[in-house]
Amino acid sequence: MVSETKTTEAPTLRRELKARHLTMIAIGGSIGTGLFVASGATISQAGPGGALLSYILIGLMVYFLMTSLGELAAFMPVSGSFATYGQNYVEEGFGFALGWNYWYNWAVTIAVDLVASQLVMSYWFPDTPGWIWSALFLGIMFLLNWISVRGFGEAEYWFSLIKVATVIIFIIVGVMMIVGIFKGAQPAGWSNWGSRMRRSPAVSRR
Repeated sequence: MVSETKTTEAPTLRRELKARHLTMIAIGGSIGTGLFVASGATISQAGPGGALLSYILIGLMVYFLMTSLGELAAFMPVSGSFATYGQNYVEEGFGFALGWNYWYNWAVTIAVDLVASQLVMSYWFPDTPGWIWSALFLGIMFLLNWISVRGFGEAEYWFSLIKVATVIIFIIVGVMMIVGIFKGAQPAGWSNWGSRMRRSPAVSRR
């Protein structure tokens, strides 16, 4: 009788994402939907100065938050999420609530992105129902997460590159509008700063 020896091998993971994928995912992840959709409302209400001030304040808050989180990760590396730090340094209930709030944040973010996509597409296709665009982009998101890791990385790379290029184009066009390069338009210069700042209740009152 020949005995058969069954060898079980542990599943191994392979690195499918390259350095360029990770770099563009990090850069593209910092450029959210609000920069293209919600920033216009902020500028119209607070003016350029108020919007710039709010972005600076929030940027400082995010900077200190991420540096603190980096210090915690270097001091106590854990395999779980950052909710573990709240559980260890505050209490278990705080870590539990922090983890589920983080999950809820990203669950709502997906819905917000789908709504923003239909708002943007309705500008070019006003007769198309909005739910069609939401369903279409939801299917695209599902397919991108269902395919291989390399395919996901390539999609993220090119989509992030489009976002970065769009921001650069916005900056160039904005500078051209300020100095009055476009024909038929007066140079804005610093006029919008003064008028918007005077009308903004968050900055000053007349």
